[in-house]
Amino acid sequence: MKRSWIWLLLMAFFTCLFGIGRLDVFAGNKLTVTDIGGRVVEVPGNPQRIICLSSGTLRLIVYLGASARVVGVEDFEKRRPTGRPYIMARPELKKLPTVGPGGPGSINKEPDLEAVLKVKPDVIFISYMEPANADALQKKLGIPVVVLSHGRRFATFDDLLYDSLRVAGKILNAETRAEEVIRYVERARENLQARTKGIPEGDKPTVYVGAVGYKGVQAIESTDASYIPLEWVGAKNVAKAISAAGHLFINKEKLLEWNPEIVFLDGMGFSLVRQDFSKKPEYYKGLKAFRGKRVYVIYPFNAYVTNVSTAIADGYAVGKILYPSRFEDIDPETKADEIYTFFYGKALYEEMGKDFGPLGRVADFVK
Repeated sequence: MKRSWIWLLLMAFFTCLFGIGRLDVFAGNKLTVTDIGGRVVEVPGNPQRIICLSSGTLRLIVYLGASARVVGVEDFEKRRPTGRPYIMARPELKKLPTVGPGGPGSINKEPDLEAVLKVKPDVIFISYMEPANADALQKKLGIPVVVLSHGRRFATFDDLLYDSLRVAGKILNAETRAEEVIRYVERARENLQARTKGIPEGDKPTVYVGAVGYKGVQAIESTDASYIPLEWVGAKNVAKAISAAGHLFINKEKLLEWNPEIVFLDGMGFSLVRQDFSKKPEYYKGLKAFRGKRVYVIYPFNAYVTNVSTAIADGYAVGKILYPSRFEDIDPETKADEIYTFFYGKALYEEMGKDFGPLGRVADFVK
């Protein structure tokens, strides 16, 4: 009886000192979660050695403040960090051992098993893997595999992103942070929508966004009918004439037909548009946005799937350009750093600017 009382007192002590997640580790308990693939996975309580595979997975772990637990990263994260603020904020991740090539071509495919085993992870987080493939991978490695996601469609995020944050947050004892991130994103969306509410459709300029990244850098023909920064400020996106949502490759003649009043260019593909402009200036001069010097560069957020922080920063910059009276209190630079600081604990606007220039700047070739 005396030993039982001592054990109960010890349990109470460690619960108060470390919290429930820490007690799971102390007691050697396991945690059971249902991942985004609908799989029930048993993982160690509060694991300290993790890896992140496939598009966007590492980003989610950085959002949760758990990057110190990452013991290996994909080669793609090391070789192509441009436009990805989570790598800018955590450059030490690039020094970790490589756990495979990564990149868009790795989606739903078996990773480098030898490289994964070499770093001895307690848990593997992976995005966009079919449940059967995740089960097979877990069986081969003998390591828990947890499937996450950024959303149902390319270049967007929805409840699957939130569910992913909650699943990973539960595993990593970061549930409070997961809810903070979800609330921040939702409040930003609500604020942008509230600022532009009630603007008559007839008062809105027609808008097109080009050079949207899609499995690599693209030129002006690459666009998106549900581009998040445009969606959240209620912009009149001309691409919706073709599709209600999703990525599109259009014919240049279609862009001439639409002839939008304002064009936004994704910073990642901006150089391709500038090159094309130098070769075919007459085509671009046929567009009123180019003649009127209303072509603006925004930061790319489609870099190894959606960089949520940059998408929000773009939303405020776009809102300021389209509806200046509704965004008089917003300075895009200050707002971007506020957003980056929340997500990563660092102001990254200056570093992003080194690659893409000021957010919302007029394209230099139309000045």
